[in-house]
Amino acid sequence: MSREDSVQEPDVPQALLPPGFLKHPVHLLAFGFGSGAASRAPGTWGSLAAIPLWYTFSWLPPVAYWVVVVIALLVGIWLCGKTADDLKVHDHGGIVWDEFVGMWIALGLFPSNAIGVLTAFALFRLFDIAKPWPIGWLDERLPGGFGIMMDDVVAGIMALVSLYAIDRWVVAILM
Repeated sequence: MSREDSVQEPDVPQALLPPGFLKHPVHLLAFGFGSGAASRAPGTWGSLAAIPLWYTFSWLPPVAYWVVVVIALLVGIWLCGKTADDLKVHDHGGIVWDEFVGMWIALGLFPSNAIGVLTAFALFRLFDIAKPWPIGWLDERLPGGFGIMMDDVVAGIMALVSLYAIDRWVVAILM
């Protein structure tokens, strides 16, 4: 094997988008209104971009809030799958609608201050990047838009449960 054969070629489809790609509403949404087009850490930028949008519906009663999140999840399965198919890749790094939904799940305890929101963000990113079981397992095995969405849904749930535990036990002990 030559040196050239052992050097991994960069994944060109991940880096380049067809001209005018984000003008299509489905792709614009899947790319988190363009936040996923960031050249570095698109998942982090997508997660950050989810926060201002969260503030627009975080005031809803809990049942209505979760209905919005479930609808975003169901629509996201199609959005992410369609965008991945159009790009001819399984899960393009710029597809961040899954991060939006994962963040909205992590924020489901409705933190009332910036520290709570930043803690939810940090926990979600930790689980999304580290991919502990079952997140990594799901990420590797589930196909299409469903697979793209589900690892972030589980990361959001794990962040939500962690935030609940922190709020319930750590904050209670400190108070």
